[in-house]
Amino acid sequence: AKVVAQPCMLTSLARYPYAVDGAAAAVELLMSLDKEGLDSAHATFLQAAAGSPRLQWAEPLADGPWGFARRALYADLMILGQREEDDPSSAEVPADFLPSVLVESGRPALILPYAGETRSVGRTVLVAWKETREAARAVSAALPWLRRAAQVHVVAYGDGIDDSLRALERYLAAQGVSAALHTGGVEEGDMGNALLSRAADLGADLLVMGSYGHSRAREWVLGGATRTILQTMTLPVLMAH
Repeated sequence: AKVVAQPCMLTSLARYPYAVDGAAAAVELLMSLDKEGLDSAHATFLQAAAGSPRLQWAEPLADGPWGFARRALYADLMILGQREEDDPSSAEVPADFLPSVLVESGRPALILPYAGETRSVGRTVLVAWKETREAARAVSAALPWLRRAAQVHVVAYGDGIDDSLRALERYLAAQGVSAALHTGGVEEGDMGNALLSRAADLGADLLVMGSYGHSRAREWVLGGATRTILQTMTLPVLMAH
């Protein structure tokens, strides 16, 4: 396996187009800020990689964040960070970067929360199951974690879900995965927080779920649970659209 660190950011010129006003000195300053940010990211990568030949640093994309989804087409998995609105560096990528990459690339993503320390991923896994292509893709992408997990839990909400839970149980068993099944009851208006609460009760360190959303008038419209999870996630989440 190979891990590629792909730097991705809006240039300062793109973020502050009216600050330039044709002044060469201002352009030079903004370009130097970009270089400082890139150098800092590279230094962080080198420290984390610790010389591993399996971790590689890539050159910045010419089209920045808009090219990331296209680059992701050639990867099995994206590893992304949750957006922290109060972080000044959050402006370095568009506000809809996460949902747009998930929808446009169709590739699964492991999303890490910005709060707290992630000490383990996948020892106790909670799968949010629904008979949709998005949830099925998420389960398929999660199989490497599910096979190694100490505990796998599956929860589904709504009426008449027993058959779908049993069908998923048989599929997972064929993949060498034993799962505990949970019926969550009726679907709630705030399914995102219901899933996070269930994950906390089970001590899960990974939530697996489908990502739901579509584009409308050049804006990304997310499903309620997807939006809540991306905003308030308390554990790593493996999502697939």
